[in-house]
Amino acid sequence: MKEHDSIPLPDRMDYPHPEMIERAEAFYEEMRKRHTVREFSDRPVPREVIEYAVKAAGTAPSGANHQPWYFSIIGSAELKKELRERAEAEERTFYSGKAGEEWLDALTPLGTDDQKPYLETAPWIIAIFGQRKGGIRKGIERQNYYVPESVGIAMGFLISALHHSGVATLTHTPKPMTFLNDMCGRPASEKPYLLLVCGYPADGATVPVHAKVKKPFEEIADYR
Repeated sequence: MKEHDSIPLPDRMDYPHPEMIERAEAFYEEMRKRHTVREFSDRPVPREVIEYAVKAAGTAPSGANHQPWYFSIIGSAELKKELRERAEAEERTFYSGKAGEEWLDALTPLGTDDQKPYLETAPWIIAIFGQRKGGIRKGIERQNYYVPESVGIAMGFLISALHHSGVATLTHTPKPMTFLNDMCGRPASEKPYLLLVCGYPADGATVPVHAKVKKPFEEIADYR
């Protein structure tokens, strides 16, 4: 290994094997209860919850530790209204034929369409951007590496942290999403990846039966 500045491994958690298994199973059981919802309440979620979840996302590993992500947190009623209008305009194009029959057929069991009222109803929307240029400190303009992979891992941290806090989420990806750069004041060099809708489920919210079908371990992994 090349010489580099380093410190002793901090905050090491070392559990006996039985406790490791118990903790792993408990986390699986918690995440198994996570469901994407499309019917949100306007019930407030404390700003601190969102902030800590974003901080947790910011601890994710990334290429060269450049942390090539930016989270624009939208809570303004006016911005959410504009966001819904602009996203639904893109969605109408998508559902009217741009997506293609195969893609639309795959979405049918989920019951989705071009109406996205949750973008206006939910208390928080997080727009997530990937940064092509940057570095570990503000003001640095270097090439970032493994941007999609790094941002994807951070988004997984974010969704998990919100679920752990009792916040329901929905991943929404209108394409193209370049209007988000303008809305959120982000430079054109940043690529919008995702809108994460955050809040409480509405009373009577449902989950598609199709969404409950998860592949078993044997179909997603093996030992070699």
